[in-house]
Amino acid sequence: MNQVRTDYSSDTSLQGGAQWLVAFAAGFIAVLALHQPVLGLLASVGITQATPYATKAVGPLGVPQFISAAFWGGVWGIVLHALSRRWPVSAGFVVKCLLFGMVFPTLVAWFVVAPLKGLPMAGGFKPNGMLTGLCVNAAWGLGTGLLLALYRRARR
Repeated sequence: MNQVRTDYSSDTSLQGGAQWLVAFAAGFIAVLALHQPVLGLLASVGITQATPYATKAVGPLGVPQFISAAFWGGVWGIVLHALSRRWPVSAGFVVKCLLFGMVFPTLVAWFVVAPLKGLPMAGGFKPNGMLTGLCVNAAWGLGTGLLLALYRRARR
């Protein structure tokens, strides 16, 4: 039986376990390729004191901070993929991914992660800190969305 595939069909370009690995890789790479450079740009204009590609050891494994950020970018890539599997691959797809990145990882960082680390919620509601989170996570969403879209289109 022939199936007609539309942009809204279940995503068959990413099948089995590979789809989750690709989603993780897209999120991981997006941190290295966009999130960290945007952090550097914001630091260069004085919006943040944070350092891109920081090598300070963090977490229980003592990995460099930017590797930890990339790992969590990969985890968020899986979440984004799970949410976006039925979205049509178009310019709108990438915009939705950018908005997802700007909103959801940022809110979790502000209201879950910061308090768990004993830090003030939302960076104490200081505008520069809040802007930094929104910008770097939007850049992550853009990068992850572009990589997922490219992969999905290449697999058609």
